[in-house]
Amino acid sequence: MNVESWADPRDPQPDSPDLPTPQQPDSLCLESFWSEVETIRSDSEPDSSRRDSRQSEDGEQEELWLQDAGLSPLVTGEEEDVDNAVLLSTLTKTQAAAVQRRIDSYTCSLRKRNKTPARHVRDIFASPIAQSAVETHNSEPDTHRNMESVTKTQRSAVSSQETQGLQMDEIFITDVAYCEQAAILLKQAKLPQNNISQCRRDDGALPRVICPQCRLGVTRVLDLSQQDMKKVRQLALIDMTALCDLLGLEVKRHKTCKRKIPESCLFGVPLASLVESDQKIKPNTQIPLFLQTLLSFLEKKGLDSEGILRVPGSQARIKVLQQKLENSFYSGSFSWDEVSPNDAAALLKKFIRELPAPLLTAEHLNSFSAVRDIADLKQKLHMLNLLVLLLPEPNRNTLKALLEFLSKVVLSERRNRMNLWAVSTIMAPNLFLHKAVPSKLAVEGPEKGQAERAADIMRLLVRYQDLLWTVPNFLLSQVRKLNENSSRRYQFYDKRIKHLLRKIHTDSRDKPDKNSGEQCRTVKIQLADVSFSMEFRLTINSRASDLMSQFYKELHTSDNSRGLLKQNGSTTYPDCAIYEVGGNIGEHCLDPETHLFDLYNNNPGGEWIIKLRSSSRGQ
Repeated sequence: MNVESWADPRDPQPDSPDLPTPQQPDSLCLESFWSEVETIRSDSEPDSSRRDSRQSEDGEQEELWLQDAGLSPLVTGEEEDVDNAVLLSTLTKTQAAAVQRRIDSYTCSLRKRNKTPARHVRDIFASPIAQSAVETHNSEPDTHRNMESVTKTQRSAVSSQETQGLQMDEIFITDVAYCEQAAILLKQAKLPQNNISQCRRDDGALPRVICPQCRLGVTRVLDLSQQDMKKVRQLALIDMTALCDLLGLEVKRHKTCKRKIPESCLFGVPLASLVESDQKIKPNTQIPLFLQTLLSFLEKKGLDSEGILRVPGSQARIKVLQQKLENSFYSGSFSWDEVSPNDAAALLKKFIRELPAPLLTAEHLNSFSAVRDIADLKQKLHMLNLLVLLLPEPNRNTLKALLEFLSKVVLSERRNRMNLWAVSTIMAPNLFLHKAVPSKLAVEGPEKGQAERAADIMRLLVRYQDLLWTVPNFLLSQVRKLNENSSRRYQFYDKRIKHLLRKIHTDSRDKPDKNSGEQCRTVKIQLADVSFSMEFRLTINSRASDLMSQFYKELHTSDNSRGLLKQNGSTTYPDCAIYEVGGNIGEHCLDPETHLFDLYNNNPGGEWIIKLRSSSRGQ
């Protein structure tokens, strides 16, 4: 089985004589942490005691949760029973139990307020219309037993590597729902219940994370269509809630209230508004243009600057620079020559702090903070992975750009003397403290413990960012199942012909023979104004990279390539990718390591289309 390491191979070696690996923040890091906290407090507005968010009222927490999970009809009753049953039928046993707990809590609060209670999940599944939606779900083997067997299989697949010196590596399973993994480990008494005194597994260096690679490849956040990502977020919320229930984490979400937006064009402007206005200047941009420019400047001028991020800039100069940027950034007349790296780093932290809502969002900031109370490293990564998926797109893309820059700072440690702990302790207050949301980091526990736990979350985000920005295989499988069940809704409306239609649907489906040696598959090509198709011979070992190699070879010799290839002494190919479209998925950009025969078995009704990557369009 293929195994992928999610630790950065470019990390400085711990045995380097001039670069000792710190096992915990030193006194300078801790001093810098509290210096950042004081800076944030001093930057707060005079009326900052009045929060721009509020904790949801009794029952409102559950109502908002059900809406975000796509289950609001359970409360409002506005849609057909089948809409609820289709989503509920994709859930695992532990996920469904988490949904039921939220409904029970909501019903209890309504009774206190003498309102009509929400419907019970059993009522949805008992409906004659919805009953057929769960027949397949109920006919499957016991989910919990199946999850346990899969986990054992995956662990045995990497056992040979563990015996070859990888005993300290963590095995990260994504084929099994994270809440089900926790349930199995709890049942086997391998994962202790959370306790604040046990919240750190160890203080040593972070291990590599080994992820057994699925034959369907790795799916990253930007690989899926917005329609499918919406379903991913709904399912991720349910799984994260179930995981929190198992770990005993009580997370209260805050609802953002309306806040007066300052009259500026850069600082203090909502992130989504910034991105939307910048897309009028540069289509398809994913993060604010100002932040792109600032990070680019810091990468060129700041990575070699000793103490970058830690050494404060001049407050007077920063205030002047901020005003100049507000007035002249978009006109292109601002000169970066007058900006020092330390002042630029201070502007970066100020930009993040002055966002009207936290970069991690008011709704999920406390959930991110709660990760510090989880004992097991993999459970922490499970939570962070789900939380990253739950972030709005502008926040998620901006956070990724920031983490990529911080990773480059750490990689330049020999020159700037900023290791992972130093970067994490300095940046943690800027992400986890915000005037709009009260935070436990500022009021609970010994000071040293606060700094270490906050920095620990930050360093996990920096170190494992590539892993955290992937869609777990189990969520993608649930999305496929959700799409399949939705496409079969027509079967639910006439019980008399339901089984006949199902039989016709099954018999007519173009299922490939798993034992067949080779097949031909037609692949569509859509480039600019040119559209054509080609045949690809599919074998059991065919990968997406093989298909792309054949495509580029045919593109080079085909008359269809006129105007697509630029000749400047060498051939420049367009930035293309293979997209799986239709069937049980909306649109899915394939990983080069995807085994196409397995993909064909998984989604025989889908088409394969080669076209420009989404990030390359419009440029």
